[in-house]
Amino acid sequence: MEVGILPVELWQLIFSYLHLPDLGRCSLVCRAWSELVLSLDRTRWRQLCLGCLQHRHPNWPNRPGVEPPSWREAFKQHYLASKTWSKTTQDLDSSNCLSLFRRRKGWRRLCVGVGGEFGSLRAALAAASPYDRLVLLPGVHEEQSEVLLKVPVEVVGQGKLGDVALLASIDQHCPTARLSNVVFMPARFTSLLYKTTSGYVQFDNCNFESGQLQIHAPGTCQVKFCTFSQSSIHLRSVALCILEHCEFTGSENASVTVEGCPSSDRNWACKHLAVLAKSCTVSLREPDPAACPVAKWDGCRESLLRPVRTCKIVVGEERSSFLAAASAQALVGSAQEDSEFGENLRAAKEEEEYPSLDSNSSDSDLRSDDEEDAQVAYKVACQAHSPNHTLADVMDSKLQSNRLHALQRDLKLKSLQQELQQDKEAQSLANSLQGCIIRQCLFRDGKGGIFIYSRGQAKVEGSIFRDLTYAVRCIQNSKVIMLRNDIHHCKASGIFLRLLAGGLIADNNIHSNCEAGVDIRKGANPLVLCNKIHSGLRSGIVVAGNGKGIIRSNQICGNKEAGIYILYNGNPAVSGNHIFQGMAAGIAVNENGRGQITGNIICENQWGGADIRHGGDPVLRNNLISCGYSDGVVVGERGKGLIEGNVIYAAGLHVKSSEVLNIIANVIHANGDGGVAVLQSSQLTRIANNSISCNSRGGVLVEADCQVELRGNGIYENSSHGIVSKGEGIIAENDIIGNHRCGLQLLQAADMKVTKNRIQSFRDYGIALFDEAKGLVQENLIFQGRSKKSILRPILNAEDCIIQNNMLLTFKKRFDMECMLINPPARPHLEGGVPVSCTAAAGQRVSSITTRVDGGCHNHGSIFCTIL
Repeated sequence: MEVGILPVELWQLIFSYLHLPDLGRCSLVCRAWSELVLSLDRTRWRQLCLGCLQHRHPNWPNRPGVEPPSWREAFKQHYLASKTWSKTTQDLDSSNCLSLFRRRKGWRRLCVGVGGEFGSLRAALAAASPYDRLVLLPGVHEEQSEVLLKVPVEVVGQGKLGDVALLASIDQHCPTARLSNVVFMPARFTSLLYKTTSGYVQFDNCNFESGQLQIHAPGTCQVKFCTFSQSSIHLRSVALCILEHCEFTGSENASVTVEGCPSSDRNWACKHLAVLAKSCTVSLREPDPAACPVAKWDGCRESLLRPVRTCKIVVGEERSSFLAAASAQALVGSAQEDSEFGENLRAAKEEEEYPSLDSNSSDSDLRSDDEEDAQVAYKVACQAHSPNHTLADVMDSKLQSNRLHALQRDLKLKSLQQELQQDKEAQSLANSLQGCIIRQCLFRDGKGGIFIYSRGQAKVEGSIFRDLTYAVRCIQNSKVIMLRNDIHHCKASGIFLRLLAGGLIADNNIHSNCEAGVDIRKGANPLVLCNKIHSGLRSGIVVAGNGKGIIRSNQICGNKEAGIYILYNGNPAVSGNHIFQGMAAGIAVNENGRGQITGNIICENQWGGADIRHGGDPVLRNNLISCGYSDGVVVGERGKGLIEGNVIYAAGLHVKSSEVLNIIANVIHANGDGGVAVLQSSQLTRIANNSISCNSRGGVLVEADCQVELRGNGIYENSSHGIVSKGEGIIAENDIIGNHRCGLQLLQAADMKVTKNRIQSFRDYGIALFDEAKGLVQENLIFQGRSKKSILRPILNAEDCIIQNNMLLTFKKRFDMECMLINPPARPHLEGGVPVSCTAAAGQRVSSITTRVDGGCHNHGSIFCTIL
């Protein structure tokens, strides 16, 4: 019959009435008919797949409402399941099809039960030949003692699942076996349902109730479309086995236990399982932003692009940038801020200033003519963006758009594909096929999901863990690979790693757990990549008790405690993560915790972006910390470490510690309070080479009894005083320019050595000394303040404060100001006009700041800073 005689729709209707053998024959007639058979995927093939009583929905149990990509392929896999179990070693070595022919030639169909040939399974096995099919008729089949399986057979229940119940304990002593469509229940004398120590067993569409399966190497298994109700499976040293599309409910302990290093002694089925595992690997997918409904990163990213207060410095007709967003030509100068970076930061709330100290000055006083002239030449403005103050002032609109897109691109999290391309170790782990492979399974309403110990290995893909005590527990040098799983509403932590455990935890959605999403302790050292960890009732990730790990490119948001909590000598590498909208700190480092924390975006957290206390000693480098509802970085009691190269805006930095602390080469900008507040510091706090600008209060506050070294900083255009100090230490080689009140105030019992600074304040005094302040003020370059007074010192104890060799300048002409920040160049500054970027450990340019100090960054030194 010619296809063209009838319309295609009629041919499809005719073919939809054919049975499976007829469809196969028709597909061999010609190419046109073959294409017609293939076109029936959503009709006839769907009917055949769902109409078989021994087949479950291809996406059961996790997504039974979602259709598979191909119903014909799903039906094919169900059909082949009854064939492949009989491919023994000899068959595989000769021809893939010979086993089927040999089995068809000799196998028999033996019926067991009421009305069958045999009254019991034991009797049928005694009479069975290799590869016979034993059909259990509907009813309950009970064996009073252990059943030995000595020949390879297929045991199939007749009817729909639930019609056949088998109460027995089976011990397999043959190379292969298959059991399908049977409800397994424990016999009276044991809870062991099935055991094999050498052969391959395949379970399809079975139920296991209140019992256990045991598979010991070199034995192996494949379990598909099965239900485990208050039952479990124990795998010991298996080389390779597969559990897929299974449901585990109501477990009293772990549903799946994997023990021991994978055996090198592989049986005949491992090759078949390896091919199956590779062909059915779940494809990698891009992160789904809808999977994190309670904490939208897009909203936080938009907040980065809102207007913020900025400062511009104009020397003559030249303009240069202080903070740049993402352009190679937007370079950081001393106090020269680019307007676009302001558009990329969140507006800082205006709050009241520090309690003002009497300096015999008033902003309403008239300014001198010289001051007015100097301000025309050297304009320091702090204002919100408006149509009159846009990037058009410094570059064309095209460059503005390009740089904005570059910033948005740099803020984007890496996908798992990108991470695997760059990290060969992660790629090797993701592609490994050893131990137990668990795919598309559902674990719910029980105590534990998967327990891996004693050098065991497991790979878990595309599964759901919910309403358990814990999802996965991996200990004792074991390894777990978890890809694209959903883990939520666990009563404890979602994933535990202990005792030198490792592996790869990637692209999972981990949320709403009562404890941590991921808990790493006691020397465990996993790779944690590209996960969404959110809405937890405690911390997102906990690293404690000498735990390690690489935590990279994760989205961590909306947790009630810290996004990442490091304590008790935990020492992870944390890079390239987005940590936002948490109810506490973004990253908390306490109780002697450490860690390399680099290149992260930490924003909109209720507490500090980074909170360091009680012996915490991290390296906090090249992070973007912004828009917090509290401080950006808090160093509390006994906190220490290195804070270097970070951008901190709309949040601030507070120090209240008794340990040595280094704050180096950060950009601390546009914070709603002061820039840096040193409230307690019995040992030296070193604040060097930072840019501290446009903060809503002062630039730096040093309280009484604190020891600080302020060296090489640029402190620009803050809304109150540049520096207020009541403590002790050194203030050397800083540029303190354009602040709205005094450049520097020394109060109470301050005892500071103030040397080689450049200080300017048009509205107030350059340096103001009050109370019993003492120390040394020498070799500073002080530009004229208001009322032509550059230094105010209304105290009588002159012998306690030495003021000498300072240079006081008054501007007469516009070009006089051009030399102000030339020798040495403004602090911080970019030398040579060439952009230098520091790539974070994650390879992601987020808030990169590169610093170089020559000669201690003194008059002949330089600092490189690039904000990307």
